[in-house]
Amino acid sequence: MNVRQSAAALAATAVLCMAAAPAATADTQPPANLPSGLYGKTDPKFDGVFRQSYALLAQDTVGEKPAAKAVDWLTGQACDNGAYAAFREDPSKACDAKTVVDSNSTASAIQALAALGGHGEDVKKSVAWLKSVQNQDGGWGYSPGLPSDANSTSLVIGALKAAGENPAEAKSQKDKAPADALAALSMDCESGKGAFGLADMKTGKLAPNADATAAGVLGGLEQGLVAKAADKTEPVKCAKAADAKAAALVGAGYLSDVLAKDGFLKSSMPGAEDQPDYGNTADSVVALSAAGLTDQAKKPLEYLEKNGAAWAEQSGSPAAYSQLIFAAHAAGADPKDFGGTDLVAALNAMGPAPQKAGSADAAKDDKKDDEGSSMSVWWIIGVFFIASVGIGFLISGRKKNQL
Repeated sequence: MNVRQSAAALAATAVLCMAAAPAATADTQPPANLPSGLYGKTDPKFDGVFRQSYALLAQDTVGEKPAAKAVDWLTGQACDNGAYAAFREDPSKACDAKTVVDSNSTASAIQALAALGGHGEDVKKSVAWLKSVQNQDGGWGYSPGLPSDANSTSLVIGALKAAGENPAEAKSQKDKAPADALAALSMDCESGKGAFGLADMKTGKLAPNADATAAGVLGGLEQGLVAKAADKTEPVKCAKAADAKAAALVGAGYLSDVLAKDGFLKSSMPGAEDQPDYGNTADSVVALSAAGLTDQAKKPLEYLEKNGAAWAEQSGSPAAYSQLIFAAHAAGADPKDFGGTDLVAALNAMGPAPQKAGSADAAKDDKKDDEGSSMSVWWIIGVFFIASVGIGFLISGRKKNQL
């Protein structure tokens, strides 16, 4: 991620990198007022919405129905305009100019809520906010006004797709789409070997970065955090990319080359020791699978099956378990037997237990869904009845979101 020049932006960088390598340890003392609906026991100041969104999305991916209070906690974090901050300690207070909202928390929440369904209006407001802070190059930075980066832009692309939007139609005032920003962030073969770049804080010059590349691959392929494996193919040799999709395939080739030796990525954070980067490795498994490089994803997947669970437990972050679940899902592995560890059970233990079939909350939600479906059916029947008797009224129906 780009290193920012303000305190708020530096905190934002910590949140972004948390997805790649959560730094919190399991013995971190939680704040005394830790919300009961929140997943994880570490201080949520910089990653509350982010890790909650990951947790709920991971549960949905494996067929679990998240606890109602966990979902309510997430929706309650939204500002009135649909934007999300990393964490709002008192969500009853309205957001103001001092509330540091960001694209990453917002895009992650959209992906989670869209997957769960039943939050159409919430998702609409959040999408509208994202569009309102789009950069002129078509992309997004972490916070409004910051330069576009591959991670943020790709997260938003995934959110737009999850919300039923066409990312190609989300254009800036200069007629630039998100794909235009991603293509500009891909590097040439000579200087960057086809990777997506991370901008230097002082010079703005791009340097090849595996984390940005894993995100850029998913964004270029218009995939979200939960990606489907594409048909098996071979790596694309590095060449000048004509568009974001081509850049994504070239970027996937870069990832396969980097992972070929050890089967894992190493930490690229400034000042960090030379050690495995489990989060980025998991993200790369998802990216490789989405690009059809299923053979190339096997080695890093095996590495994660041997070592990932210990990392997730030590991190104390639900996002870590979620990333492993996303990797297992994309690569066709079993998240409930991932190297002998039940990732789903470990994630569920970090917060409110998911709803059980037949529970009061589940019944309430099912009834709500049934009533909504019934209303749609009778609305359609009514429209056709009016048409059949020749009444020339103008029918203006409410279009229910199917998210």
